[in-house]
Parts: sequence; C-alpha cells; structure tokens
Amino acid sequence: MIAMGMAVNAQEVEKPTSKGKFVIEANTGSGGTSGTHLSLYSTDGHTGWSLGLNGGYFVIDNLAIKTGLGYSGYRHRFNGREIYRNSFVYAIGAEYYFIDKIPVSIDYSGNDNGINNLLGLQAGYVWFLAENMSVKPILRYNIGLGERSSNSFQGLIGFALYF
Repeated sequence: MIAMGMAVNAQEVEKPTSKGKFVIEANTGSGGTSGTHLSLYSTDGHTGWSLGLNGGYFVIDNLAIKTGLGYSGYRHRFNGREIYRNSFVYAIGAEYYFIDKIPVSIDYSGNDNGINNLLGLQAGYVWFLAENMSVKPILRYNIGLGERSSNSFQGLIGFALYF
C-alpha cells in the first residue's frame, strides 16, 4: 500500500506549459496599435484602437511557438479633414518559460499596409490563478524595422488559458 502511494506521488504532474499543450492569450495595455493586443487611446485629435489574440503550441516543455492575429484602426484629424487607416496585424514568435513562471519571448509583427514592422522582445511573470488560467504582466520593447517604423516601449497585462 505504501509503495503504491509513493508511486502515485512520484508521477509527474502535467504543467500548463508541458509539451503538447496549447495557450490562448489576450493582452491589454499601453503603446499604440501596432500589436495583437487590446488597446484604445485618444489624444489631440488622434484616436487609435487594436483588437487581437495570440495563441501558441508547446513544442517542448516550457517552449511555445506563438502566433497572433488582430485588427487595428487609427483616426487622425488634419487641416479639418479626418484621415482613417485600418489594418490587419499579425505576429509570429517563440516564448520560453524559465522556472515555469518567467516568460521571455521574441516575435516579429507586421500589418497588411507594411508601415509598422516590428521585432518585439518581452519578459514577464506568470501568476496561475487556476491550473489552466493565468495573469501575466509584461514589459515589451519593440524595435522598428524599416523607415516608417519606430522603437517603442510597452507595459501589457496578459490573460491566458492553457489546455
């Protein structure tokens, strides 16, 4: 009986970041409309918004290949005219969870109009609220690629489901 109990305890408990698991994540925070996160800002006649989701697959324990899709819009008032720009946004990258709690990632994101192409570097911390649900505050630095892209710093909060 004791040996049976020890065998059950010795079995590896499957983590949310185990090989073969999926993650779906929504992020919200600062930093404009160039990513696959949720945002809204308005200042001095400029209004921008974005809506998107990220998803990933853990190819090995703690390493997920991730992709994201979104849509963003921008309205600018210039010389009494309103200028609108909308675009589809995409991202692809990888994220590794150090000690199961510290995600570090790199990704490439762009949009269908080719204006905001970015290399993103981010790190955060994961609080698991339940076995398959987490909150993840993130610090992100975007490196602009191309003459019409610029560098930016973001603070985001992610909400994720693992299955």
